[in-house]
Amino acid sequence: MTVPVELGAIDLSDNDFWTESIEYRHAAFEALRAQPGLPFFASPEFGSAPRGRGYYALTRMDEILFVSRNPATFISGKGNVAMDLPVEFLEQSLITMDDPRHARLRRIVSRGFTTKAIAALTDNVTLMAKDIVDEVVERGECDAVAEISAKLPLRVICTMMGIPDSQQQFVFEQTNAMLGVQDPEYVGEQDDAMLAMNKASQELANLMHELAAHRATNPADDLISKLLNAEINGEALTPSELTHFFILLTGAGTETTRNAITWGIHLLTKFPEQREAWLSDIDGVTPTAVEEIVRWCSPVISQRRTVAEDAEPMEIAGQPLGPGDKVVMFYWAANRDPRYFEKPESFDVRRSPNPQVGYGGPGPHFCLGAHLARLEINVMFRELLTRIPDIHATGEPARLKSPLINGIKRLPVAFTPGAR
Repeated sequence: MTVPVELGAIDLSDNDFWTESIEYRHAAFEALRAQPGLPFFASPEFGSAPRGRGYYALTRMDEILFVSRNPATFISGKGNVAMDLPVEFLEQSLITMDDPRHARLRRIVSRGFTTKAIAALTDNVTLMAKDIVDEVVERGECDAVAEISAKLPLRVICTMMGIPDSQQQFVFEQTNAMLGVQDPEYVGEQDDAMLAMNKASQELANLMHELAAHRATNPADDLISKLLNAEINGEALTPSELTHFFILLTGAGTETTRNAITWGIHLLTKFPEQREAWLSDIDGVTPTAVEEIVRWCSPVISQRRTVAEDAEPMEIAGQPLGPGDKVVMFYWAANRDPRYFEKPESFDVRRSPNPQVGYGGPGPHFCLGAHLARLEINVMFRELLTRIPDIHATGEPARLKSPLINGIKRLPVAFTPGAR
């Protein structure tokens, strides 16, 4: 379906753009890719934060691969979103750090996310997925977000970190508030988004302080205990670094996977022939289907980089760039670049090759939790397709208003009831 788009009406900094239909969004990025050079947009408004200078939008795969592979030129330390955030926010997160600090911190925390470490979680993640389906299977209907998609990554991360079951709902609410600060449902129209984000982050930080204090004298087999004692080449995490990694993990480690699973359920409803293809060979199709879900929905829509102050003059797509210029990589657009994907608007569970950048581009900021996300999506869909194979959406997804997260807040689903 071709959706008419007026090029001059496209504004990626307008929050309303991100709840337009998926077809319109696809057509808008197609129109932007077809133009020479790089489109430029004013920075979006974000509560009391200064808007700062505008940014160039990168919508082609080649542009995003180039920027991702040159982290010394296109730095992360000035911010990962289009607007300018206060320095205290930028110093907190792995995703807004540059080397050597980024490399040091990633070396320490990455041991919990190696292929071997994630493979060891498979049995426990499978049991969690089974329990989640058990909780809804007899009813025949539920909200896929709250009762299926959100539960698995939340339980996995909380178990890994040693967060008590009694605190899981609290973590869920705070990550919603932190990552949904541009959606009026989570932050009222009159509230300041900056203050709301800061409040949610502080609530998670307080929880981390409590857990770390307990684990310091009562160590257990969880990630908090391991990171409290982690040391590489004589270096360990500072208490502040541990807290901010905890905030990143509880947000990025739950929100993105839950949205991939929810979009996957929606896609199987929209493309029933793809459901049949998947059901015909669950073992063979699941690996490519997981990659296609991530490509199609691109849970993280965008990330920003800034040209370093000591960078040599350069061009991207004929556009000169100099120190301080901001570029925003729209992964969602790159994952629909027709030079890399045949019929990019379609959903094909057997798509191969599939060079998607749903976990970020190549380079030092490639998603630390990509292996874990793949495992969770794989396991959840195996459980769903095996036990409630006709699960389908009975309404349209209630989408999150955000230029950062391609989120779904609610999705009603129905299925033939089964046995626990």
